[in-house]
Amino acid sequence: QVQLVESGGGSVQAGGSLRLSCAASGRTFRNYAMGWFRQAPGKEREFVAAISWGGGSTYYSDSVKGRFTISRDNAKNTAFLQMNGLKPEDAAVYYCAAGFAITLVNYRLATKYDSWGQGTQVTVSS
Repeated sequence: QVQLVESGGGSVQAGGSLRLSCAASGRTFRNYAMGWFRQAPGKEREFVAAISWGGGSTYYSDSVKGRFTISRDNAKNTAFLQMNGLKPEDAAVYYCAAGFAITLVNYRLATKYDSWGQGTQVTVSS
C-alpha cells in the first residue's frame, strides 16, 4: 500500500480556484490508480475524479466535469486536483485515494480503493 497526504485546501469565494495535491510515499505509486472523493457534513462520501495509473484515462463526476482536472506526476509520486469555477456546493473535505484494482467498472466506488489520505478542507463562500 501507499501512504497518502493531501494538501492545498482552503477557503475561496465562489468562482475561485484551488489546486489540491496528494503526496504518496512508497515506490509503487505508479502501480495505483488515483481517485479524489469528497464528503460534506451530513452527506455520504462521493466520487469526484479518478485517473489511471499511467495518467492516460481520467474520469469525472457530472457535477465537476469541465471545472475540475485530475492529473498525476509519477516521477514525483503526486496526484493533483485542479478545481476551477468553485461553487458553494463544492465545499467539503476532499480525500485522495489509491487503488490497485481500479477498472472502468468500479472507479466510482470508494470501497475499491486501498489507501486513503486524511483529507483536506475546502470551503467556498458565496
